Amino acid sequence: MINFFNFKKFGDEYLLTNDTGRHVFVTKDTLHSLINKNDIPEEIYNKLKENYFVYDEHESVFTEKIKLLIRNNKNYLFSSTALHIFVLTNICNMSCVYCQAKDDTHIVHHIMTKEIAEKSVDLALCSPSRYLTFEFQGGEPLNNFKVLKHIVEYAEEHKKGKNISYSIVTNLSLMTDEILDFLIKYKVNISTSLDGDKELHNQNRVFQNGTDTFDTVIKQIKHIQRKGYYVGAIQTTTKQSLNKAKEIIDTYVDLGQTSIFIRPLTRLGTAERVWDNIGYTSDEFLEFYEKSLRYIIQLNIEGVDICERHAAIFLKKILSGYAENYMELRSPCGATIGQMAYFYDGNVFTCDEGRMLYEMGNDTFKLGNVFENTFDDFIQSPTCKATCVSSLLEGQLNCCDCVYQPYCGTCPVINLAQEKNLFFKNAKSYRCRVYGGMLDIIFQILQEYKSDEIKVFNKWIGVESYEKF
Repeated sequence: MINFFNFKKFGDEYLLTNDTGRHVFVTKDTLHSLINKNDIPEEIYNKLKENYFVYDEHESVFTEKIKLLIRNNKNYLFSSTALHIFVLTNICNMSCVYCQAKDDTHIVHHIMTKEIAEKSVDLALCSPSRYLTFEFQGGEPLNNFKVLKHIVEYAEEHKKGKNISYSIVTNLSLMTDEILDFLIKYKVNISTSLDGDKELHNQNRVFQNGTDTFDTVIKQIKHIQRKGYYVGAIQTTTKQSLNKAKEIIDTYVDLGQTSIFIRPLTRLGTAERVWDNIGYTSDEFLEFYEKSLRYIIQLNIEGVDICERHAAIFLKKILSGYAENYMELRSPCGATIGQMAYFYDGNVFTCDEGRMLYEMGNDTFKLGNVFENTFDDFIQSPTCKATCVSSLLEGQLNCCDCVYQPYCGTCPVINLAQEKNLFFKNAKSYRCRVYGGMLDIIFQILQEYKSDEIKVFNKWIGVESYEKF
C-alpha cells in the first residue's frame, strides 16, 4: 500500500515528503513505479517502507504506527500558551528604518502601569502550561524598567509551581549595571539587534536625533560578556544588506556569537510604508540567504562554531522529526494557543504581529482586555478559532499538496495585511516564495550530500547522522 505523499522535482531526482515529516530523494523511474504500483527493487522498497511511504500491514495497524510520529511533529500543541509577551511601552529612543512596532505616526507616548502588569501576569499564569516564557518588548522596554522589575518579582511571588523563564528584546542603549545585575539575578535572556558591520548597522538603526548606534551596541555587548553573561543578537535584512553577507556574519563571529538568525523583513509598521527604500524581491533575499548559509557552513567546517537559526528550525523537523516551537513555522500557528501579547494599554492580542497590526490601526487580532476577560475567554474566542483554522496548512488549498507542508507555516496577520484575507490563497505570495525558497536551498544541500556539510547540519540540531536515499 502507498501512503499519501507530495513530491517536487530536484534536478535529476524527485523529493518526496509525507505527513510524518520523512523525506526521500528518488529517481524519475522509481517515482513512476511507485505511483503506478509497479514492482520496485527490494532495496529501494525497504527504504521507502522505512520512511513510511509504503506499508505492508493493514491500514489500521499502519495508522497506529505513524500516530506517534505525527504527534512528535505537532508536539507544540501539547504545550498550551507558553509564550507571553509584555509590551511595556511604545517609547523608543531609536528610529529604525524597518520598525515593525510602529509606523512613525505616534504622537502620544504610553507605558504599562503596575496595575495592568499584575492583571496581565495573573492571566498568563492561568495558562495550563507548566513552563512559561515571559518576554519583554516595546518600543524599548528598558524605558519602563520599573514595571519590568515589578512583573518579574510579582510573577516569582505568585507563580504557584510554574516554571517561568524571562527574556528581553532591547537595543541595550539604556542598560545600566543596576539593570544588568537584576537581569542576571533572574536569568533573563537578553537579545538585541545587530544588523551587521558598522556601516550597515548605522544605515538601519539610528537614535531619534539621527546619531549612530553601532558603537553603543557593541560596547554594551562586550560589557555584558565581561560579566560572564551571554547576549543574543537578531539580524534584520534590508536592501542595503544584500551585498554584505560576509561582513554581517563576520561581525557576529568577531563578537563571539554562536548563532545568527538571517531574517527577511516583515512588511508591517514603518517597514511597509518605506518598502521601496529598504525592501527587495524574494529572489534577491534568497540569493543573499544562500550566500550567507553556505558561508556559515564553511566557517563551521573550518572550526568556527556558529549556527544559522532559520535553517536549524527547518532541519530539526526534516532530520529529527521534532518541531521546534517557533510560532511562525508551525501548523496551526502559535497565535493565542502558543503565545499572547499583553499591550501597555491592557488590551490582549493573539500574538506579537497582531499587536503590531493594531498599532497600524487594525484591531482584528485583539482578544480582549485584562480588566474585562478571562484566559478561557481568550482561548474560546472567535478570534482564536479563526487564527487556528486559517493557519492550519493541512486544510489550505495551496499548502496541503505542497512538498514542504510538513515543515512550513503561515501567518494570518501577514495574510490579512498583505493579501487582505486571513486564509492563505496565493501560492505565489511573497512570504510563500521566501520560505519555499529557503527550503529549496536547504534540501539542495541535503541532496548534494557533502559529508562535511551534513556534519554541520547534524551538529546544529544534535543528531548523529543523516543518510541520503
